[in-house]
Amino acid sequence: MNGRSRGGLSTKIHATIEALGNPTGFHLTPGQAHDLAGADVLLDDTPAETVIADKAYDVQVRVIEPWQQRGKGVVIPSRSTAKVARDYDHHRYQARHLIENFFARLKQYQTISTRYDKTAKNFLGAIHLAAAVVWLN
Repeated sequence: MNGRSRGGLSTKIHATIEALGNPTGFHLTPGQAHDLAGADVLLDDTPAETVIADKAYDVQVRVIEPWQQRGKGVVIPSRSTAKVARDYDHHRYQARHLIENFFARLKQYQTISTRYDKTAKNFLGAIHLAAAVVWLN
C-alpha cells in the first residue's frame, strides 16, 4: 500500500505500509513535488502483490500499467475527470485507511509534525525512529 502526507512546510513524506499498517519504506520529496515522485521510488522496489492508493496515483503509464504487467493488483479509483472509469475493488480500497492511521500516529511526534530538524537526513532519521516505535507497539 502506498500513501503520502505533508510533513513540515517544505517536505512531503511518502511511505509504504504492509497489510497490518506497519511501515515498510519512506522517501522524502520537496513539498511542491507531485506525489508520483515518491511513488516512482517506493513502488519500484516493493515486494507487495497489490497497491492500494488514492486518486492522485491514477496514472496509467507510470503506476497502473507497470504493476499490471508484473501480474500485480491495482486498487486505485479513477479520477473524476477520467473519460472511462476503471473498475476497482471497493471492499479492498477500504484498507487505505491504514496509511492514514499510520500518518496520524507518526504526526503524534512533535519533531515530525513540526519538522524541527534542519536537514532531510536528520528528519528522515526521526521518521525511522518513530516508525520503529510504531512497529514495536
